[in-house]
Order: sequence, then C-alpha cells, then structure tokens
Amino acid sequence: MKISVELTLTPLQDDFEPAIIHFIKKLRASNLEVLENPLSTQVYGEYDEVMHLLTTEIKDAFELVERGLLYMKIVKSDRHDYEPHF
Repeated sequence: MKISVELTLTPLQDDFEPAIIHFIKKLRASNLEVLENPLSTQVYGEYDEVMHLLTTEIKDAFELVERGLLYMKIVKSDRHDYEPHF
C-alpha cells in the first residue's frame, strides 16, 4: 500500500535548526521519495518502508531536542506528483 506523509518538526527550544537539519538529511538518505518546502517535508512510498523509517528517525530527532512537536498527516495514496487543476 502506498502512502504520502507530511511532517513538520517543531523543536520548542532555542538553537532548533541542527535537529531539523539532521532529521531532513536522514530522510533524504533513504530510498524513498522526499520533497521539502519551507513549511514541511513530505515522504512517499510503501507503508511499511515509510513507517519503519519514520519510527527510527522521529525517535532519533526527539533525542536531539529537549522538547518538541511533530505534526504528521498520512494519506493512503502516493501523491508526490499532485498538481492542482484550478
């Protein structure tokens, strides 16, 4: 089953950039489709592969921050090539 996941990591501390950069670089290093914009990062692929990666990398990211939030949306389909039709 293909999924699309949108992630926004928000460390609740000063000096937050290193944790975000580390998180994004780890996602980029995977074999999955990863797209970024200024507000979020999207990951696309097979459910089991995406969720395995996210389980590992979210835990790693949380270990790098004292406090943080992670917003996540999951869509059951691969939406990496979505283009609005309006």
